[in-house]
Amino acid sequence: MCVLAHVLEDAGIAAVVLASMRPVAERMNVPRVLYCEFPLGRPLGMPDNAQFQHRVLAAAFDLLNAPSGPVLVDYPEVVEAVETPLACALPPRYDPDIAPSIDEAQGLRAAYDRAVVRRGATEVGRAVDADGVAAALADLERVAAGEHWKEVYGPRLDTIAIAHDIRAYYQEAALELAGGPPPGARQAEAWFYEETEAGKTLAAARDALTEQEAPSGITFYMQPVGR
Repeated sequence: MCVLAHVLEDAGIAAVVLASMRPVAERMNVPRVLYCEFPLGRPLGMPDNAQFQHRVLAAAFDLLNAPSGPVLVDYPEVVEAVETPLACALPPRYDPDIAPSIDEAQGLRAAYDRAVVRRGATEVGRAVDADGVAAALADLERVAAGEHWKEVYGPRLDTIAIAHDIRAYYQEAALELAGGPPPGARQAEAWFYEETEAGKTLAAARDALTEQEAPSGITFYMQPVGR
């Protein structure tokens, strides 16, 4: 966003950046920055709190009145990130004859479908749709078990998009099941990778791909940095 702000300013369009990383904003020397100590992925701080979000936006737009720049202002309110995993009960095993991750994903389908109807949109679909999640997990199970990725995927390895779709499918279903206020990004991430069979399968497949010397640019982004 800092780079984009410079592009807009060069085109004669005034820009304000809502920054969550102060050192980056300082180094980029952006004309107008409101530094907000909020969890990553929540630039306006509190979901479903319109009054709080309006205060943040008002503070950001107020920077346009500064007589000169660069201007970097700290927003006075802090929103702490919650790191504990999302509390969401997973479906019990139904079919012991299939891999746990596949059984789990199939058990979440009804919740996922309700979420799509309620939201009117889904993030699933970069590589597979909801009907293809079970098959995508089956392929990852094969890789995790030691089968070479070229035998599973052929010459085209698109595990970044596949991982995105599986994770989006799970998180959208989880939000439908959990209820309450929307969780922080780290909560949903922790729940997926630490609590679900699909998250464990994805991690095991990534390790196997790394051992098979699959392209690092693909395997690296299968999981968030730090996992």
